[in-house]
Formats: sequence, C-alpha cells, structure tokens
Amino acid sequence: MALRGVKALRFLGPNVYAEAPNGGWGWVVAVAFFVVETFTYGIIKSFGIFLEDMRKEFDETNSRVSWVVSICVFVMTFNGPLSSVITNRFGFQFVVMIGGLLISTGTIATSFTSSLNQIYITYGLVTGLGYCLTFLPTVTILSKYFTHRRSLVTAVASTGESFAMFALAPAFSALRDLIGWRHSMAVIGALQSIIIICGALLRPIIIHPKATHSTETDTLSPKELEVLRTKENVESIDLGSVSTADVGVQAHKDECPSEENGLLHKEVKSYTESKCLEKSKEECKESDAEKQVEKDEETKSGEKKLSAKNPPLLDFSILRECSFIFYSLFGLFATLGFFAPPLYIIDLSVSRGVERERATYMLSAMAVAEVLGRFAIGWVLTWKVFRTRKLLVLLACVVVMTADLVGFTLVAEFWGLAVCCGLYGFFMGTMACTHIPMLAEDDVVGIERMSSAAGVYVFIHSFAGLAGPPLGGVLVDVTQNYGAAFYSCGAGMGLSAMFLGLVKPAKKGLFCQRGSVKRSAHQRERDGGHKEEESGEQKSENRTNDLSSC
Repeated sequence: MALRGVKALRFLGPNVYAEAPNGGWGWVVAVAFFVVETFTYGIIKSFGIFLEDMRKEFDETNSRVSWVVSICVFVMTFNGPLSSVITNRFGFQFVVMIGGLLISTGTIATSFTSSLNQIYITYGLVTGLGYCLTFLPTVTILSKYFTHRRSLVTAVASTGESFAMFALAPAFSALRDLIGWRHSMAVIGALQSIIIICGALLRPIIIHPKATHSTETDTLSPKELEVLRTKENVESIDLGSVSTADVGVQAHKDECPSEENGLLHKEVKSYTESKCLEKSKEECKESDAEKQVEKDEETKSGEKKLSAKNPPLLDFSILRECSFIFYSLFGLFATLGFFAPPLYIIDLSVSRGVERERATYMLSAMAVAEVLGRFAIGWVLTWKVFRTRKLLVLLACVVVMTADLVGFTLVAEFWGLAVCCGLYGFFMGTMACTHIPMLAEDDVVGIERMSSAAGVYVFIHSFAGLAGPPLGGVLVDVTQNYGAAFYSCGAGMGLSAMFLGLVKPAKKGLFCQRGSVKRSAHQRERDGGHKEEESGEQKSENRTNDLSSC
C-alpha cells in the first residue's frame, strides 16, 4: 500500500484477489495471529507470576508493582491511533516487525533493570508500545482475508492467549524457580522475537473485482449502434450515387453532345456530395466530442474511486458516525466489567469461606471456559441465520455477562462461585474475540474503514482499562467488601449493553440524519445520471433523423 507518494515497505509481494479468498494465504496469516496473540496478551496475563519476586527484590508495595501491567496495557491501547497511522503509512508487515523488535528489546532490557521505575519504562512503555504495533495490524489484516468465516477464524486464532495461560505460564513459573525472574525475562524476550517472522508473513491483500474487457462497440448503446449503421448506409448510397451519376452523364454526353447540360449536372452532383459529406463530418465530430466527454467523466469517477480506496493516515471523520460513537461507548464501559473477576475472585472466595487452595481453581475454570467461549461464538456466527444478526448475538452475550457479574455478589459457596466463574470465562471469550473484528461489519463501520476505526476505538476504551482496577480497589477499601468491585463492573457492563443496542438503529439514521442525507444525495445523483442518459438518447435520435434526411 502506498500513500502520499511513498511506497509501503513489503517483504513478500501482495496477494491480488477478485474477492476475499476465505482461505489461501489467509491461513498463514491466521497462524501468525495465533503466535502474536500468544506472545502479547498471553504474556501480559502470565506476567503476574513475576510480580511477587519484583516486590521482594525492590522492596515495593503490591500497588506500585501492579502498575507495571497497568501501564503496559494502557500504552498498548492508548496508542491505537498511532498504530493505525503508521500501518496506513508503511503497511502491515513493516509495522508488526518493528513492534516485535520493540517487544523483544523491552522484555530483555527488563532483566537488567535496577529499580521499579526502570521497569515502568522498559516493560510498561517500550514493550507496551510494541504490543500496540503488533496486535491491531495483525487482527485487521486477518479480517481482510476472510468474510464468511471471519468470526470463526478470528475466534480460533485468538485462542493463543488461552494457550499461553495453560502451557507457557506453568513453564515460565518453573523456569523462574530454576534460574530466577531476571533470566526468565531474558528467555521470554528471546522467544518474543518470533513476532518479527510473523510480521514478515503478513502479505498485503488487494481486492480487484473482475473487469470485462470489451471492444468499443460493445460499450455503445443500441441507439448509437443504429446511428453507426445509418452512417455506413449513407456512405454506401453516396458512393453508389456518384458512380451512377458518372454513367448517366457519360451516356448523356453520347446522346446529346450539349456541354451546358453536362456542366449543370456536374454542378448539381458536386453540390449534393459536398452537403452529405459536411453533414457526415459534423456527425463524426459530435460523436467524437461526446466520447471524449464520456472518457473524461470515467477518468474523474475513477480518480474518485481511487481516492476513496486510499484512506487518510488517520480518519477521525469516523467520529461523526453515530453508530461508531455508540459502539465505542460500548467498548468503554464493557472494559470496566473485565477486570474484577481475575483480580478479586480469589480474595472474594476466601471472604466467603472457601479455602485459598481451592479458590485458585476459579482462575482455571475461567481459562477453560474462555477457550470454549471463543470456539462457540466463532461457530455460531457462521450460521446463516446469524450472519446478518451478529450485533444481536454480541448483545445477548453482554446481557448474560451483566447478570453473571451481579451473581458473584449473591452466591456464598464454592460451587456457586465456580459456576459464575465458568459463565464469566465463557462469555468473556465470546466478547474478547469479536468486539474488534465486529468493526468490519457493515452495521458498524465496514471493512474499508476498519484500520482507522480500530485505532480510534481502542484508544477510547483504553481509559477504562487504566481507571478500572484503581476504581475497584477504592470501592473495596471504602466498603471492606470485595463484592463492591463486582457491582461496579456489573453497572459498567449494563451501560455497555445499552449503547450496543443503539448501534444498529444509529446506523439506520434513527438518531442522526446523516444517513438519510447521504441517501437523498445518492438518489439525486442517480436521477441526474438517468437524465443524462435520456438526453444522450435524445441526441442519438436527432442524429439518426438528420442522417436519414441526408
């Protein structure tokens, strides 16, 4: 992709298709996304195994140590627009490779730090920025390779996060016990360099619909074809009349040697021929001029289409669409509902009388259910009945999630909490793997504007990710009840359900008149096109009549 005269950096050539392939090289991109998901979100969720060692070595509080992950996640989401800008400017491959380099460098540098403030910079800022430059571009280009099976492929590929929690977290924990947290961080940074290879595999995709190459006469209307046939008949008649006139004049000369009659006949013949030739020349000039005008119009329309296909570096005009605003508010408040169960479920279970060792199984239940939820939502959204109702499916998941968060505050024994954790993990999986790819649906913004929309969307809900954990901590400190954090999350999730339900009506123009204005403008253009066609047909008829009279 090239923008503003500068070519994007590519390491493998682009794939050109008449339509989204729903496979092909897209499967390679899906595997690359799985690996990227494993070494981005998977490492973030597994980073907690090192926090206790950092706290003891630097003699810091739990609050200050927990800010490492908070800063990293905030930088990752806050710089979503930056990721969109440089992706539109330099292409997917180059950006993801640079992100992989930043991730590996920041994680390895963390192993050499001597204070917690340095870790804020190395892991929070550098690695967080690398996460930003790898995740969004990868999920965006994966959405371009698939249409019918987009939800299923994205759901399956996003299980890399859960795979990291199952397989890598225990392995890293054992490695930490064996060689210490510093050397373990260096090993993790070396493994994360594989993201650079994944970035090189993200071949750009270009969609060029099949064009019919026809001759010039194939593109002419029936009226124009009739005019051309009439011209040919007139020319043949003219040539025939000239030859006949010559024969007649010669015979007249033989019979009547009068020179005056011969000269008079020649003058009449030449006058008739000149008139017909002048008219035919005028018709040719008119047809050539009309063809030139049509070519100019086609060129202008082609330039407009090209400019539409090449979006600006960061399209903030997306904020003018009510549907995108409501969807962004959904993401903002839904993020408030994500943090409480993983952070406070163990302490909540202990406060309800569950042994701490048994309480740790709650996290395992969430992880298993999350994998099942990702597979389930990907499979359900491939059903024909739900292909045009994906927002309704997501809305149903959000509503059930809201009820489940409230349920955490009502149960008081192990199995009740385990069921709530299972439901939370399941519906967390359904939402986590669909809320960003859902931007590609026409009910939200569409695949053409997804790249810029994803950056702005992630930027908006990054503030909730930064403010959510401190807000829950304040409520717990004030009320001395861990259930208060779940109440705040339930309230945020309920508000997100309300805004999500307003997305489709807003897209139809219920809250804004922009959609109706655009439709009326499109109708006026279409009517104008019909009028131009009618006038063109009228001109063709007039030319036919003139040629006939000639």
